[in-house]
Amino acid sequence: MLTTDPSAPALEIRGLTKRFGAHTAVDDLSFASHPGTVTGFLGPNGAGKSTTLRMLTGLARPDVGVALVGGRPYRELEHPGRIIGVMLDATTLHRGRTGLATLRLTARTLGMPLARAEEMLETVGLTAAARTRVGAYSYGMRQRLGLAVALMGDPAILVLDEPANGLDPEGIRWMRRLLRDFADAGGTVLLSSHQLREVEATVDRLVVISRGRLVREGTLAELRPDHATRVGAEIPAALTAALDRHGIAWAPRPDGLLDVGLPPIDLGRLAVRERIVLTALTAAESEGLEELFFQLTEEPADSSTTAPSTPAPAPALAS
Repeated sequence: MLTTDPSAPALEIRGLTKRFGAHTAVDDLSFASHPGTVTGFLGPNGAGKSTTLRMLTGLARPDVGVALVGGRPYRELEHPGRIIGVMLDATTLHRGRTGLATLRLTARTLGMPLARAEEMLETVGLTAAARTRVGAYSYGMRQRLGLAVALMGDPAILVLDEPANGLDPEGIRWMRRLLRDFADAGGTVLLSSHQLREVEATVDRLVVISRGRLVREGTLAELRPDHATRVGAEIPAALTAALDRHGIAWAPRPDGLLDVGLPPIDLGRLAVRERIVLTALTAAESEGLEELFFQLTEEPADSSTTAPSTPAPAPALAS
């Protein structure tokens, strides 16, 4: 049975590592998603997002670590489609079947009433295209149908890879409302997306990875503090070590400076107490998710000195 502890994460990644030959696609990755939340899973191309989702949903085996759904690996779930709905690539839907036939087949496979196929077509706005073959669907329509397949088993968890791709602005707003309503009803959503503005308007929490490793996780407010300072130090490692000791959130920048979650005056006082010589100290304006994303995932000018090789989330960002 799945865990019934309401405080337990619905999805949990623990020390996940996956290698393909000499290439490490996912490197000691850990994070969790809880009921009632929409978690955005972000990272540049090649960061390891799709590989992580494939391991989470039983399509690939990790070399190290575990990926859990309700406290159990996906492959150990007795009726996975009734617990977790998955849409990783809607283009793989059978092109020769109609939308209605696709969903009826899914209903039979999951042991759901056939009438749920029509219900899901209405939910995703495809009733008029029910008897149209999938091969004639636009990309956005296939995305909607893929979401209907994911929802067919009435799951408590959704895992979606780029669900808004191909949708027009109206469709994106529809997707946002659907996911928000799902989470507000107690469901758990983990979605990977490159549409950063839409993510910013949809998610409760963010998990940002780069080169297979966790960069930061937390709410947008936690990752982008209201009081932020752009700072440089004569010995950057001494500054980052002091920030970590005091549980202060920080993020490296491509220009070699750090964005730190403290007002300048407080950061200056910390530097005096720690006997750290600062080379730059300015107030940083609050930025949008797009700017924050590039700051977190771009390599610093000199990564050997501006940030630790495995930047772990500071306690201020922990869930």
